[in-house]
Amino acid sequence: MNEEEQILIHCLYFTASRFARNITKLAEQTFDVGNVAPSYLYMIMIVKFHPTITQKELCHKLSIAPSTSTRFIDKLEKLKLVTRKMDGKQTHISLTDEGEEVYNQFRVSLKELFNSYSDVLGKEFSKDLSKMLHEASNKLEKEL
Repeated sequence: MNEEEQILIHCLYFTASRFARNITKLAEQTFDVGNVAPSYLYMIMIVKFHPTITQKELCHKLSIAPSTSTRFIDKLEKLKLVTRKMDGKQTHISLTDEGEEVYNQFRVSLKELFNSYSDVLGKEFSKDLSKMLHEASNKLEKEL
């Protein structure tokens, strides 16, 4: 193995970015929910699990900036998948009936996505990798 390959293989930033591009491509092929990108579908899922969640709580659960959540919510509201209600200074987000339908489609697609990558990587490896990435992200977020 040459020096270039060694640097790339041992660079977590490069390796994680490469993995993210590949898994995103697979997710985009698997999630057939109209013109809703995979990242928006996870927001729909969080809202499903937490009806009338505040925008601040949503940001925390998804590890995104308030400006990003505003952009996501604007798009989902425009698509009539969520509603936004103000309560004082807090914004509460809820799913519409159409949002519920998209959530149900997404849950089926999540199983398909897991099957797609676990067919290549193996089920146990896929579960272990996901758990390790989750733990690593939590540790890094605490430090940043």
